[in-house]
Amino acid sequence: MTLSLSQRSKRLFSKGLPPVILITGASRGLGRGIAVHAAQEGFSAVINYATQSRAAEDAVQECRSRQIDDSQQFLAIRADIGSPGGRKKLVEGTLKTFGRIDALINNAGIGPEIRIDVTEVSEKSFRRVLEVNLAGPHFLTQRVANYWLHKKPVPFLPSGFTVIFISSISAEMLSLDRSEYCISKAGLSMASQIWAARLGAAGVNVVELRPGIMATDMTSRVKEKYEKLFADGTVPQQRWGTADDVGKAAAAILKGSFPFSAGSVIHIDGGIHLKRL
Repeated sequence: MTLSLSQRSKRLFSKGLPPVILITGASRGLGRGIAVHAAQEGFSAVINYATQSRAAEDAVQECRSRQIDDSQQFLAIRADIGSPGGRKKLVEGTLKTFGRIDALINNAGIGPEIRIDVTEVSEKSFRRVLEVNLAGPHFLTQRVANYWLHKKPVPFLPSGFTVIFISSISAEMLSLDRSEYCISKAGLSMASQIWAARLGAAGVNVVELRPGIMATDMTSRVKEKYEKLFADGTVPQQRWGTADDVGKAAAAILKGSFPFSAGSVIHIDGGIHLKRL
């Protein structure tokens, strides 16, 4: 007997109910790619966004067009994860609507408003980038982790509750004209390892996805610079990374394909991280 996608999803998940995936910064770019793949795998998803309400609603509609079961739901929640109030609103709004959270995807991130040499970076820019890119996901994870630890819900994902940190190749490759971004991503990588160590015994799988040069709004202003890196072979696979690349990797983790990889760093960068002479 051949099972339909809907039947397969119900056999995969506990009690036949779709797991709920909370994805920050999901109205566009990499986050939206993750949300779309989550929908295709039978998950419900919360599309968090900060300002782009139209894009968030478009993302919700795209997820609905890809869902495989009528029980799936998709919701856009506006919240600034760089603020304590925003993080509280996001978690409480998710629990109010869905009654549970099965996975947190820490994707939201910003670059500096102005690319400028490290000798001229303002404290205002530094603080804002780290509020969103580092403090935001760290303390959002803390809030969700405490919900899991204290409420002790039954996980609906195959490999248990899951946290995915979307970092960047900038965690290990510096750029002098956006130092605050690099520092935030290096810190985020350490946050992923800390949470992996803390939550592993509690049945929470924490993994870091580390994208390279991705085709997003953030890189659109410096497209020519990166095109040269593809041409000279700095990126072995010689192409832009896409939201689809990241979405596929996140879906694999959510489906339980990496159940014994706590704290792992999975590169999605076409090989740019390879060290060569």
